[in-house]
Amino acid sequence: MVEAGYALEVADGPLLHPGLNLADLAHVLALAEGGTLALADRDRLLGALVELCAIDAADFDFDVRYGDAYNSRERYLEERIGHSAGWLAAGRPRREAGRIAFRIALRGRILSLTEGVARFAAALIEVAERHNGTIMADYTYLQVAQPATFGHYLLSFVYPALRDGARLQESFVWVNRSPGGAGGVAGSRFPLDRSRLAERLGFDGVIEHTRDAMWQTDGLVSLLGAASVAATNASRFAEDLEIYTSSEFGLMSIGDEVCRASVLIPQKRNPYALSVIRGGAGTLIGRAAGLMATQRTPSARTDNLLYAYGEVCGAIDMTTRVIDLAAAVAASLEPNERAMMSAARERFATATDLAEAICQATGLDYRSSYRVVGRAVADAMEKGLGSGAVDAASIARAAEEVLGEPLEVAPEVITDALDPAAAIVSRTATGSAAPEPMKEMIEDCRRRAEDLAEWSTGRREATTNAEQLLIERVKRLLGR
Repeated sequence: MVEAGYALEVADGPLLHPGLNLADLAHVLALAEGGTLALADRDRLLGALVELCAIDAADFDFDVRYGDAYNSRERYLEERIGHSAGWLAAGRPRREAGRIAFRIALRGRILSLTEGVARFAAALIEVAERHNGTIMADYTYLQVAQPATFGHYLLSFVYPALRDGARLQESFVWVNRSPGGAGGVAGSRFPLDRSRLAERLGFDGVIEHTRDAMWQTDGLVSLLGAASVAATNASRFAEDLEIYTSSEFGLMSIGDEVCRASVLIPQKRNPYALSVIRGGAGTLIGRAAGLMATQRTPSARTDNLLYAYGEVCGAIDMTTRVIDLAAAVAASLEPNERAMMSAARERFATATDLAEAICQATGLDYRSSYRVVGRAVADAMEKGLGSGAVDAASIARAAEEVLGEPLEVAPEVITDALDPAAAIVSRTATGSAAPEPMKEMIEDCRRRAEDLAEWSTGRREATTNAEQLLIERVKRLLGR
């Protein structure tokens, strides 16, 4: 059991250590203020805990023989202050201290990940704005679809990132609630002020139901789901880049700083960062599924959280690394403007625009216009020709074949419709690739990314200040 169970719990000791320090300090203050703890015992406990706070988590001796991190800390206190250490367990099971410490560990990690998501969005926005007018063919099924701009393409990854940020904010709301003072499952007979406990620990409030406070895990599933979705969105971006940066497409490139050379093949420039992002996303999906599998037990079971402390914190840390790497990749992006324009001009990216223009100019229904253009494009492709081969004559011939009657279309209608730049400018609806809607979206996305970053900074300042204030209050009580 020591190797299989205790070692697992003790391994999480370093990540819980800072939060356990804070949880213990706040609990001692609550006991003293409720009249449970004598002044002498209070001061001995607080003094030993202040010393414990000064010990780096990596330097503290978490002994696997004693079970979990809480037990090692309890032994440490007993050796220094004797029976006064026993008051720390009054009105509180060890799992309460662990739950508080876990939430403290998580909230900082959620904020770091949220900041990373904001940086990823900001990097994409910057490149998108710079290349708002860079024409490219957008692809579906890896086939040329319609003309767009590189900026419009990149913004399609900003919106998911902003949604990722919103999901993480929701998870923070869940995490930053205090289970303190729950007293096991049904409350404590000791007079513990739960609201004051929560405030001192930097929480936004208490988890009201005491049993739920001890055993709720649904928010962990939501959090890890949000993290894995964020990584998956970054992975979709990386998947695209691995294709579009290949020599077969050659539409764009990423910086040397996110690539790695082959040790054998001289000409290879491996997009190593993209593999890291994709592999990280796959791993995180597995961790999210694994976490959910451990939650399918009856309530009030240790296995719900036995593996969760290290697994969830580690998964959030991994997601942050993946997102930060995706931001570095985004910042390094450079389009091959000639290749992008060539694909838009020569691979019939404007075929849809031509069908729509014919529909508008002649009154022909769209499906018939679509078939005429499709026939003309197929004829050109069979001859190895590009979009320039489609003209009034080829449209007339195609109409004879498809409709059984001629169709006259003014040459300028065809010429204008086949021009990628003109096609883009014509798309003025909200969210389109034309300059004006793009300007509006860029401004909106930038504001939202900045708001997300500012929210993270503000929440970090608030929680950090509360933690520091708690320690300073204790030191003042001790006259230090």
